[in-house]
Amino acid sequence: MTHQPLSTPFAFDTEFDALGVVVQASAFRPAKRSYAPLEVEALIAQARLEGRTEALAESESLQAMALSVIGQALDAAIPALTQVARAHREQSAELALAAARVIAASALDRYPAAPLQAALESLAQEIDASPRLVVRAGDLGDAARARIEQLCADAGFSGVVAFREGPGLAAAAFQLEWADGRAAFDPDEAFARMGEVLKSALAAEAGHAEALTPETSLEGRP
Repeated sequence: MTHQPLSTPFAFDTEFDALGVVVQASAFRPAKRSYAPLEVEALIAQARLEGRTEALAESESLQAMALSVIGQALDAAIPALTQVARAHREQSAELALAAARVIAASALDRYPAAPLQAALESLAQEIDASPRLVVRAGDLGDAARARIEQLCADAGFSGVVAFREGPGLAAAAFQLEWADGRAAFDPDEAFARMGEVLKSALAAEAGHAEALTPETSLEGRP
């Protein structure tokens, strides 16, 4: 390895013409070995500025690298997060349905005639002209029959109410038959249908749900 000399002694590279006019000036510039205080301060300020510029550039480069790593991590986590969000929605809906079933079962135990009363009120115009209404229920004791007859009268039905035993029916379940139609209610079947509708709604939502992306998952964050 060779070292360049600090100075080149006797470097006479200035060219003159025949009249003594300088044709090409010498490229030699002696190294400055002393500086005034103002020059030293200027050099220090310049060095600080260059150091700060280099530090900022390095910081921005590290920040860009960190953001790239975060983006890659989010891309890798998005499928799992999407699955977790979907499972959370499904479990929340199932929990809500289970809670509703418990509450409804308690209410039906306390007021077993409420569904039949609601059905008679809703079907009042349809059964009004029928001469006969067949009521099939699980518990048809004397008190229950009197209660149903009173409900029919309150609904405006003036025909004959015929009762049929339904041993397999739940406490609040019933079946109504009249000349032009029939109606039925079973709590277990009702909740089974509600469960199927819920599953269909969740499946449809899963097919049209907005896909999570790093942009949407970080939306609204500082």
